[in-house]
Amino acid sequence: MTAGSFVVAGGSRGIGLAIVRHLAAHAARVDVWSRAADELVADGVVRHIPCDLADPAAVLPEPPEAVEGAVYCPGTITLKSFRSLDEADFRHDLEVNLLGAVRFLKACQPRLAGRDGRPASVVLFSTVAVGQGMPMHASIAAAKGAVEGLVRSLAAEWAPRVRVNAVAPALTDTGLAARLLASPEKREAMAARYPLKRVGSADDAAALACFLLSESSGWITGQVVGVDGGLSTLRV
Repeated sequence: MTAGSFVVAGGSRGIGLAIVRHLAAHAARVDVWSRAADELVADGVVRHIPCDLADPAAVLPEPPEAVEGAVYCPGTITLKSFRSLDEADFRHDLEVNLLGAVRFLKACQPRLAGRDGRPASVVLFSTVAVGQGMPMHASIAAAKGAVEGLVRSLAAEWAPRVRVNAVAPALTDTGLAARLLASPEKREAMAARYPLKRVGSADDAAALACFLLSESSGWITGQVVGVDGGLSTLRV
């Protein structure tokens, strides 16, 4: 990763925070857009700008003059039976996962610019539950499926100036999944579902996101890349 300016939405906790920490070691500037600073420590490189991308009426910040990479991390984990879901659940998941990403990208698009002849890079987040049907995931899978459609459409529309990809994690050990990993027994049961026999970490997903932001992935665009311990492809 070379020095440049990056914008990370939802970069004050979980996977987003891990991405910021990876970027901060090499970037010239990392702007974090989130509602609260939470665990984020701002310094000469990392800046926190309060905003709520899930609010359609919010006035969004100004991105840096040239944004080499933009990452949208906010997400939801609505796990209910279809019978228990109501339209408000679907609207909320779409608002946070899809429409928030649209607002973010609308704000960043005019400033997206690669360096030294390379394209800029955008990374969004999907979920393993889009490609593999899972019970209790109807609302979040529908919202993230829309994100995957957005990724492929924008990758085509913005090429060759901007690359657009997505990371599709399985269950990751962050605050969002805390109730699913709230005891040693739950953690062990969850880990047993995966061929690699562990739950994912924030750093697992962050490392992939940072690869997709870097020049090392310069010939990759329009892809949804899994980081799921083999869950989506293996039967062992």
